[in-house]
Amino acid sequence: MNHFLDIHTTDAADLRGMIDNAAAMKSARKGLLKGMPDADKPLDGHMVALIFEKPSTRTRVSFDVGVRQMGGQSMVLSGNDMQLGHGESIADTARVLSRYVDLIMIRTFEEATLLEMAEYATVPVINGLTNRTHPCQIMADILTFEEHNGPIKGKKVVWAGDGNNVAASFIHAAGQFGFDLTFTGPEALDPEMGFVEEARAKGVKIEIERDADKAVVGADLVVADTWVSMHDAQSARQRRHNLLHPYQVNDALMSKGNDDALFMHCLPAHREEEVTNSVMDGPQSVIFDEAENRLHAQKAVMRWCLGV
Repeated sequence: MNHFLDIHTTDAADLRGMIDNAAAMKSARKGLLKGMPDADKPLDGHMVALIFEKPSTRTRVSFDVGVRQMGGQSMVLSGNDMQLGHGESIADTARVLSRYVDLIMIRTFEEATLLEMAEYATVPVINGLTNRTHPCQIMADILTFEEHNGPIKGKKVVWAGDGNNVAASFIHAAGQFGFDLTFTGPEALDPEMGFVEEARAKGVKIEIERDADKAVVGADLVVADTWVSMHDAQSARQRRHNLLHPYQVNDALMSKGNDDALFMHCLPAHREEEVTNSVMDGPQSVIFDEAENRLHAQKAVMRWCLGV
């Protein structure tokens, strides 16, 4: 049984296979009219539970559409529907759901919830996001980069801002896909050093550079994410803005990278905060290809989990 819990815990060859499969499925859909069914229905007869303790736009729509495009059926459950760990235990919920569905995707807050779900489920579990990691997003990002600029192996990725859950999964991916990564951000928001050391042990260069201008020199890809969470109090928002303002991605910063460097953001973005409009809407930005590719990458992840 194949759980997809994190990039660094999934075999590198399997990850590469998923990216290649995602690209092939995307290519196969070119020219299809919207609403026209795919010829291949690998999820026919399969039911997928999509659990959202944490709200979502892209994760919910992309997984739901992906299941349907592949001939399966989905059941979307909110945190209020489930009350995970409050009424019934997570372990018992996992055991029960496994009797009804063939695959579980969960987007939650605590990593412990994901891990307990996977421990007790008897069907594959996919990490749709936790506070610690976001592997599905980075699978889409790898697919997007390679569509535009070829193999990512040996390239330089720069993460600008907060060393958050998306940054953590990018560091995991560096070790698995063989690219270098430079984190530029304030020390108070550094990524987990355990993740950094694990990636370095796989032979890639993971650097921390406080000067954003220096960090971006030679970059093939620059990535940013929102500085604040919807749950942050106003005082916390102001502190984070003060800390992160030197790491805003703007035209001047992008000019330090390679001429064909791309810009990515997993969205939603706070325009003119972590990134300027001119970069978001400029020629180096691939943010909407990146958003679309959540669909294709996650279809490949689901197929790998189910072995279909």
